[in-house]
Amino acid sequence: MTAAALRAVTKRFGENRALDGVDLEIGVGEVVALLGPNGAGKTTALSLFLGLRRPDSGRAELFGSDPRRAAARQAIGATPQEGGFPLTLRVREIVDLVRAHFPRPAPRQELLERFGLEAVAGRQTGGLSGGERRRLSVALAFAGSPQAVFLDEPTTGLDVESRRAAWREIGRYAADGGTVLLTTHYLEEAEALASRIVLLARGRIVAEGTSAELLARAQAAGLEEAFLALTEAPP
Repeated sequence: MTAAALRAVTKRFGENRALDGVDLEIGVGEVVALLGPNGAGKTTALSLFLGLRRPDSGRAELFGSDPRRAAARQAIGATPQEGGFPLTLRVREIVDLVRAHFPRPAPRQELLERFGLEAVAGRQTGGLSGGERRRLSVALAFAGSPQAVFLDEPTTGLDVESRRAAWREIGRYAADGGTVLLTTHYLEEAEALASRIVLLARGRIVAEGTSAELLARAQAAGLEEAFLALTEAPP
């Protein structure tokens, strides 16, 4: 079964073609990483899956439906690349606010524990560090007990310990049958989480497979050095 798909999708912003005839299918229970540099089209692809934008040509699908339909979006969770919270609301209030939009939300305490937020549950979001805000953003993707999650660079700004803790929780969700599409700059992160890596460049899919398969293709094409630049670990 297909959880989400882009079918021959093109998306332009002015003269810039962010996606150029992209075909991408995510199976139910699959973990897929979109890997590529800034400007490759990763965030644009996620925005189409989430119904935040519409293709200029082609179509996006979410569980066989138009992603702009509210009923389709109730089955998913998302972490945007950048996000903001009302500065005076407390962490537990933000969690409850998001949980209230779903028919079968995850328990609040479970979310706080899984993403290391118990100690700051009573703190206003304006007083959180950047890493704490990022952990909250990732936790909210799972608040509705979703069938699929879409994570845009989910561990950006996290220290090593927090990053690996987030990986564990994403991996646990996937092991229970959840579908994951994530974007990342880092091959290490894609290797840690994904069963399939899709390499985007200039709005096109240029390769896909496991990290070993992608490296072998890069070596054969004489592009090993450029590909290995993506293996730099996050700071």
